[in-house]
Amino acid sequence: MKQLWTNGTIYTMEQEGATVQAVLVQDGKIVETGTFDELQVYADDIIDLQGAVMYPGFVDSHLHMIGHGEKLLRLDLTVATSGEELVKLVKNAAAQLQEGQWLIGDGWNENQFTDSRIPTKEELDAVTNNPVFLNRVCHHVALVNSASLQLAGVTTGTEDPAGGMIGRNENNELNGLLYEQATSLVSSLFKQEGDSYIESLAQSLQLAIEHMQSYGLTGGHTEEMSYYGHYLNPLTAYHRVVGERKHFRVNLLRHHTVFEEMMTNNAQFNEPYIEPGAMKIFADGSLGGSTAALLAPYSNDEQNKGMLIHTDDQMEALIQLARKYNEAVAIHIIGDGAMEQVLQYLEKYPVADGKRDRLIHCCVVSEEQLARMKKLQVILDLQPAFVTSDYPWVTEKLGENRAGHHYAWKTFIEEGFICAAGTDAPIEAMSPFETIYAAVERKKPTDAHEGYDPKQKLTRFEAVKMYTVGSAEAICKEDERGYIRKGYDADFTILDTDLMKCSPEEILQTNALLTVVGGTIVYKRD
Repeated sequence: MKQLWTNGTIYTMEQEGATVQAVLVQDGKIVETGTFDELQVYADDIIDLQGAVMYPGFVDSHLHMIGHGEKLLRLDLTVATSGEELVKLVKNAAAQLQEGQWLIGDGWNENQFTDSRIPTKEELDAVTNNPVFLNRVCHHVALVNSASLQLAGVTTGTEDPAGGMIGRNENNELNGLLYEQATSLVSSLFKQEGDSYIESLAQSLQLAIEHMQSYGLTGGHTEEMSYYGHYLNPLTAYHRVVGERKHFRVNLLRHHTVFEEMMTNNAQFNEPYIEPGAMKIFADGSLGGSTAALLAPYSNDEQNKGMLIHTDDQMEALIQLARKYNEAVAIHIIGDGAMEQVLQYLEKYPVADGKRDRLIHCCVVSEEQLARMKKLQVILDLQPAFVTSDYPWVTEKLGENRAGHHYAWKTFIEEGFICAAGTDAPIEAMSPFETIYAAVERKKPTDAHEGYDPKQKLTRFEAVKMYTVGSAEAICKEDERGYIRKGYDADFTILDTDLMKCSPEEILQTNALLTVVGGTIVYKRD
């Protein structure tokens, strides 16, 4: 049956302002675009958009979907405005638990605290004997209590793991903070096996997908194959949820620790709904946790340049491993110190034809590095909401006069880079409208000033393009997704607001009316 979608503003994204009157769809594909008069004779069913605004399907280019679903079920720490309030939230939540049950929370951020103070391990010990694991908003630092450390066998004599650090006070006693790879000393205790565990992952995944669809998202590029025990646990969850329902499109990045096993075991996907992605590597940490690797020390900590997760030899070997299987890499890079390490090996081992490497975040990039990046087959996977989350406190860490490009999304686009937009959820809010607002305004809605580094503001078209064309180009699917064009997948995001013309405030008030995947309505706003 042929459907004709019409009577709305339909942006094709082929160029700024390009629209069509009608879109003819059959069997999940766009058959033709044009005027209503031209196409109505072919239609078996006419779908009236009633003045709504249609875009190609929005796709979040970087997130952790199961993790986002888990966050929706866990203790929400983003509401904490002080160290004292954080402890109170833990106390209240622990009172509802059985003895010995884990208390897991997400989202604390001392940079948003009125006292800028991270609670101590002893403060957590005073309010509960249950094991506690509290992810910082960046997920590169965790705060735990003594019960968690005891269960993990972590003592003052435990050495720092490779690529991580166990927090200690001036007396070398454990302070409850775990950095980077050290967080897995405790988080690994959550990993289970068995069908009931897989089913719990599937429930978290379905919850995440429903939340994403409610924002008009038709897909996501996600990474979690190494966080839930054997990779078959999360992969099976994806098959149960996405493979069976075919109501969303996911591109699964494969962490370097499981990449070769998945390749040699011929891990099964279910294209075009579950697709294999690049090999994921973490090069450094976060600016919030002061673990992002910088070329020059942090301005507020002259003894600290952050930390590289891998040695040079290890990074080279990982990129060689991806190339062994003719695969691209997707590398988390926050600081210019990490970018310096990575570029030398991307230059030495070029990606295969038809593939694109993915540089994720790229918050601090030197001028010389920018020139080198332009010579590579790379896409930049950016998170515009980092601007509104990280400023103004990040200026204390980077200083006012640090050389290079900082959160320079406009510069990247003007230099000709392919740029995609994501949220890194559960790190940032899932809403694409908050992301687009951050991209075009570069400030919090409550801020009265012009915006942080206003010359880096994007146009509406540039911001929406990152969610549509950019996300398709990131996985070399621009010949079948990202545009409303003949022969393309019938994935649509249908909104009540014209993002190209509305006020900045109206961007944040936008609602998704319909979310369409392969011609099928998978979400409808009541």
